[in-house]
Amino acid sequence: MSDTKILGLRELKKRETRQAISDQATRLFIRRGFEQTTITEIAGAARVAKKTVTNYFPRKEDLAFDHHERFVAALAGIVAGRRPGESALAALRRVFMEAAARQDPLLGFTHDGFARMIVQSPTLVTRLRELLEQREKALARELAAETGDQGPVPQVVAAQLAAPYRVLLGRILELTLEGVDNPRIAEIVGEAARELFELMEPSLGSYAVR
Repeated sequence: MSDTKILGLRELKKRETRQAISDQATRLFIRRGFEQTTITEIAGAARVAKKTVTNYFPRKEDLAFDHHERFVAALAGIVAGRRPGESALAALRRVFMEAAARQDPLLGFTHDGFARMIVQSPTLVTRLRELLEQREKALARELAAETGDQGPVPQVVAAQLAAPYRVLLGRILELTLEGVDNPRIAEIVGEAARELFELMEPSLGSYAVR
């Protein structure tokens, strides 16, 4: 077997182990609560050593938000990859509508157990706020790089552009806990997003056009 294949198999095994740990952690968090579940219990459920869990997930919160790196980079990535002639606002609006239609988990679409796990845990609520702040800062850095403006404008614009994603994530969680199914939630937040982005168009529609 070639070295490349060996490395490929090792990487696959690592991904599988990481996913298994995350799945078992989420199952326990939903059943017992985030604060009440220990790393030792998660390791036992995943059939790995406790150190293996902490190697893959240095922070316990990352076991619940296992796609946090993608989440933080999402908005900056949308702007960086926008189409020719498209503004930052237009790109973020287009991608939001597409993601809502497919009920993307990164927007907040999940199920009642997972949503309840988050809102009932002060630790996870705090961590989610941190991730939202990090996502906004990443967007501000991308806008500053795109426009060449190192002043406060990219930061202020980033806060406005990120707001629909942040507010509607909260709305999705609320509706999920109320028992509304995901297809209906997608309709509700889609309508709200259209209104919000339309209101932002006069002031930001011509900002950072590629």
